[in-house]
Amino acid sequence: MTKNRLRWLVVGLVALAGIINYIDRGALSILWPEISEELGMTKLDYAIILNVFTFAYAFGQTLFGKIFDWIGTRLGFVLSIAVWSLATILHAFARGLFSFALFRGLLGVAEAGNWPGATKANAEWFPIRERALAQGIFNSGTAIGGIISAPVVAYLFVFLGSWHATFITIGVLGFLWLVPWLIVYKSGPDAHPWIGAEERDYILTGQRNAASNDTADYAPGSGEILSHKESWGVIAASFFIDPIWWLFVGWLPLYLAETYGFGVTDIGLYAWVPYVGGMFGAWFGGLMAQNRIKAGWTVNKTRKATIALGGLIMLVSLLLTMKAATPLMAVLLMAAILFGFQTAIGNIQTLPSDFLSGRSVGTLAGYAGTAAKLAVVGLNFLIPIITIDSYTPAFAVGAALAIMTVLSVLVLCPEIRPLKPRAAR
Repeated sequence: MTKNRLRWLVVGLVALAGIINYIDRGALSILWPEISEELGMTKLDYAIILNVFTFAYAFGQTLFGKIFDWIGTRLGFVLSIAVWSLATILHAFARGLFSFALFRGLLGVAEAGNWPGATKANAEWFPIRERALAQGIFNSGTAIGGIISAPVVAYLFVFLGSWHATFITIGVLGFLWLVPWLIVYKSGPDAHPWIGAEERDYILTGQRNAASNDTADYAPGSGEILSHKESWGVIAASFFIDPIWWLFVGWLPLYLAETYGFGVTDIGLYAWVPYVGGMFGAWFGGLMAQNRIKAGWTVNKTRKATIALGGLIMLVSLLLTMKAATPLMAVLLMAAILFGFQTAIGNIQTLPSDFLSGRSVGTLAGYAGTAAKLAVVGLNFLIPIITIDSYTPAFAVGAALAIMTVLSVLVLCPEIRPLKPRAAR
C-alpha cells in the first residue's frame, strides 16, 4: 500500500457510498411519472411517501449516530448500506401507497447512517487541517450521485423497460460496494496494518486543535452534549440548511414536470445540472478551509467565514431563481444554490469533531441530522400547499433558511474550539 495515502482511499470509498446513496434515493422521484401513471397515484401520495422516508431518515440519524459510536465505523457502514440496498430492491415489489411508504421508510432509516458514519470516519482518519477537505470530498460524492442519478436511472428505465427492474438493478450496487470496504477498512489509523508510520503520526498528532488543552479528548454523554450551546448551534445550523438541499432532491423532478411538462427522459436531461454546482461547491468549501488554516487562520475564523460565504451565495441565487424564465436558466441558478450549500455544509458537518472527540462525534452528528430531517419533513408538507400556482414561495422560504443557517453558527458558536467539561469551565 502506498505510504501516506490510505486516508484518501478511505474517504474515496465513503464518497462512493454517497454516490450510491443518491442514486438509490433519487430513483423514486425520477421514475414517479411512470409509477404514478401505472398505479394511479397522486402528488399527495408522493408527498406522504417522501415524508415517511424523511421521518425515518430523521430517526435513523440519531439511531445510526449511536450505532456508529457503539460498533465502530467499519461495521456501521456495513449495516447501513446492506439494509438500504435491500430496501431499494424491495421498491420493485411495491404496489401502492402503503408498500411504497413501508419500503421507503426502511430505506430512510438505513440511508441515514451515511452521514454520521462519514463524520466519524473523517474524525478518525484526518487531522483538523484536512477535515473540511475530506468532508468536501465525501459531500462531492453525494453531488456526483445527484448528477448521475437522473441520467443513469432514466437510461436504465429505457434499457430495462420497467421501473421494477430499475429499482432491482440500482439496489445491487450497494452490495457490490461492501466488497472493497471490508477489504480496505480493517480498523482505524491507530491499528491499521496497511498504514505507514509517517501517515499514522501525521493523522494522530494533527487531531488536536492548536487552541486546545488537555481537555481535547472530551467525549461527554448525550445529556452533557446537549448542555452546551455550541451543540445547539450545530443542531440549529443543520436544521435550517438541510431543507435547501432537499428542496431540489425531493422536488426538482416534479418542478420540471409541472412547470415545463417534462417526462422521465426530459428530467434526465436537465435534473443533473444543479448537482454539478454542488460537486464544485463541496471541493471549493473544503479547499478554502484547508487553504485558510494553512495560511494561519484559526479554525473558528475559517469555519465561520466559509459558512457565511456559502450562505450568501445561496441567498442571492435563491432570490434570482424566483425570476428564472427558462428551464436552463432555472437549473443553472440551482447549480449556484447547491454550490453555496456545499461550500457551507462541509464546514458545518465538521463542527462535531471540532467541538468533541471519540464516541461523542457520531452522537452529536446524529442529533444534528435528526433535526435537519425533521425540518425537511416540515418543508415537504409545506411544498404542496405553497406551490399550487408556482414554486416562487418555495424559493423564498429557502432564502430565509440560508440567513438563519449563518446566524445559528455566529450566535450559538462564539468560539469554535474543543469544548471543556462542564466542571472545568
